[in-house]
Amino acid sequence: MEERLIETFRWLHRHPELALAEHKTTAYIRSILVESGIRLLDTGLETGLIAEIGADEGPVVALRADIDALPVCEQTGLDYASENPGVMHACGHDFHATAMLGAALLLKAREGEIPGRVKVIFQPAEEVNRGAGMMVATGLLDDVKLFLAGHTYPWYGAGTLGVRPGPVMASADRFFARITGVGCHAGHPELGVDPIPALAAIVTAAQTVVSRRVNPFDSAVVSVTRVAAGNTWNVTPQTAELEGTVRAMTAKTRDDIQRRLEAIVSDTARAFGCEAAFEYERQPDPVINDAEICLRAAEVARELGMTVRECQPSMGSEDFSAYLKIAPGAFFRVGTGGGWDNHHPRFTADPAALMPAARFFAAMAERELKRLAGT
Repeated sequence: MEERLIETFRWLHRHPELALAEHKTTAYIRSILVESGIRLLDTGLETGLIAEIGADEGPVVALRADIDALPVCEQTGLDYASENPGVMHACGHDFHATAMLGAALLLKAREGEIPGRVKVIFQPAEEVNRGAGMMVATGLLDDVKLFLAGHTYPWYGAGTLGVRPGPVMASADRFFARITGVGCHAGHPELGVDPIPALAAIVTAAQTVVSRRVNPFDSAVVSVTRVAAGNTWNVTPQTAELEGTVRAMTAKTRDDIQRRLEAIVSDTARAFGCEAAFEYERQPDPVINDAEICLRAAEVARELGMTVRECQPSMGSEDFSAYLKIAPGAFFRVGTGGGWDNHHPRFTADPAALMPAARFFAAMAERELKRLAGT
């Protein structure tokens, strides 16, 4: 099986596809599942799959992998590097899909001993924060009692599992502000209302939200990532814009930051004689791991000979949080080595980590089904 998984992983790495365009990826995964006699559910979606293993009755747990790639030009030098120019599996989704395929094959071999069902989700469009919601909207996961997922982690070696109860991934929101003044000749600023000083003051004030309005023992990020104003050197522009992101680990902090930013934009613009328009777009919620599931996962991993470490939370985001609105779950760090962070053009995942990950998720799914079934 290990050789088969490595072959699968290399194929997926060579053929990356962007979010909602994962047609070849979906077809390839489908062919392996069908060949293995694993049932497929009808999602009605163009990309992505949900497979099902086990008995018709009993509790249901789910394993989730994502399958989309990133618009990154690969620089790894691997002999199985991307054959799709400008697109790369720079976040390990090829690893995730392969490891969950391995878990599915292991579970299929023990199908008669599973007291319930395991639904294995091969989710599209994680990188654009849409895929999990699409899968949830199918209704095919409404009966799931527990969700499990993992993510490559280049700072742990193969065979290491990072576990952390509570908040493990941040929410990820987008904010946008447009400041409107009165354009004029740059040589006569008194004849207009310059939106740029207002914009600059907003950028400065936004940096105080975390340092002065968030509990020091909480975690949050406010980053202004884009500013734009004017198109020539001698005209005071009519408008100026800024855009950025908010990351938070709790719902309260997220709400507080949104209110504070909106007040800063509105009040600062007014103080400079400008008008302001403010937009705040909520994207994934924080991923909050169930503490009891994490304890049991650490026990299973150690029984399998894995090294278990308490991982640190990340201010990155994950739409896995959408599944946790249905049922509790846990999101783990899977050691894959490599030394280059996710989204970097030199990111790699060690194929030696595939079998430990597949064994862990298969064993964890079976263990949780037996617990839920009371057997």
